[in-house]
Amino acid sequence: MNLAVLFAWRYIFSKKSTNAINIIAMVSVAGIALGSMALLIIMSVFNGFEDVLRDLISKFKPDIQITIAEGKTFSIDSSRYQRLQQLPQVVGISRTLEEVALFSYDGVQILARLKGVDEKFTQVVDFDTLITNGEYKTYDAEKEANFAVVGVTLETTLGVSPFRADNRPLITYMPKREGKNLSGTKPFRQRNLYPAAIYTVKQADYDNFVITNLAFVQELLAYENDEISAVEIKAKSAEDLAQLKREIQTIMGNDFLVKDRYEQDEAFFKVTNLEKWVGFIIFSFTLLLVAFNMVGALWMLVLEKKKDITILKALGADNRLLRNIFLLEGALLSTLGVFIGATLAVAICILQQQFNLVRLDNGSGAFIIDAYPVSMRISDFVVVIFTVLIIGTLAAWLPAMRATRIETGINND
Repeated sequence: MNLAVLFAWRYIFSKKSTNAINIIAMVSVAGIALGSMALLIIMSVFNGFEDVLRDLISKFKPDIQITIAEGKTFSIDSSRYQRLQQLPQVVGISRTLEEVALFSYDGVQILARLKGVDEKFTQVVDFDTLITNGEYKTYDAEKEANFAVVGVTLETTLGVSPFRADNRPLITYMPKREGKNLSGTKPFRQRNLYPAAIYTVKQADYDNFVITNLAFVQELLAYENDEISAVEIKAKSAEDLAQLKREIQTIMGNDFLVKDRYEQDEAFFKVTNLEKWVGFIIFSFTLLLVAFNMVGALWMLVLEKKKDITILKALGADNRLLRNIFLLEGALLSTLGVFIGATLAVAICILQQQFNLVRLDNGSGAFIIDAYPVSMRISDFVVVIFTVLIIGTLAAWLPAMRATRIETGINND
């Protein structure tokens, strides 16, 4: 065993002449343990919320989305489309067209997103699981009527209902565009959609869509039947998503943007990560304050071991060895604290996952989930452990330097 490690280990567990040293050291370890535990739990809760939101969004957003780099719409040729379908990691492909439209219902008007989807849409995302009322339907061939699935925000604002006896339509307005051979003096094209269902993602940015069939939106915008704004793809597994993205980019070329789910909602996930790491920084400062207890404990230990230090120097120990002993002392105390804290954090997180100890509501159903979600990640534990070890080592620096300045009292003349 390294000599510095041996001395540091013995100094931790050896009996001290002053009991206050043991008390301060144990307070330091307890503070680091509690701080580490709180830090890991907070980060796991943020991970849990991120996973919940990611799962909800995954039912509305595809694994991979292809859009044009410049412009709003494009046409994908059959050869490229067929090559995409033949990729082994591709499970489903859907063509979509999205635009902002004006909707009117019972005299109330609102701007919202209109999205046209083809018949493969529900194979790409589990959108039908988001429906709370009604049944997913975008077109009825027998009635030759266009239907829509409406977001819960529009249901609240417009009073849209798929079960009204008068079967009142959702009137859709789209500005006429020049150069598409549109005649007439009215500035808007007007079409009717019949509400078939209500969906909710429980996120404001996604609950203001009207989902209908692709042909309806293309006709409303006076586009050709092959013009779309995106190709949406479902992958077989998340493990090979990066490789699949590269293969798709190769097929589509540089004129197209290929985005995974994170890149489609990059701003949202950046905000979530920012909140998580702001919490990490705040609790790290708390640990830094706790480390001052360790400074006091190690400083008192240096004073108590002054005789030992003098003997070691007389035996030929250099300043490097003495410094390393007390730096390792701080690292070992930090390791003990973070080990206890990590163990407690894992136990509490497992209990929360199994028994929902800390709840968000009393069963009222006002929240997406009943209890605080937790998701433990190895990367968070690694970051916290290294942070605590660095803080502990820095806290031991001043006492370690003090130990090197102790004189032996031996006159060599």
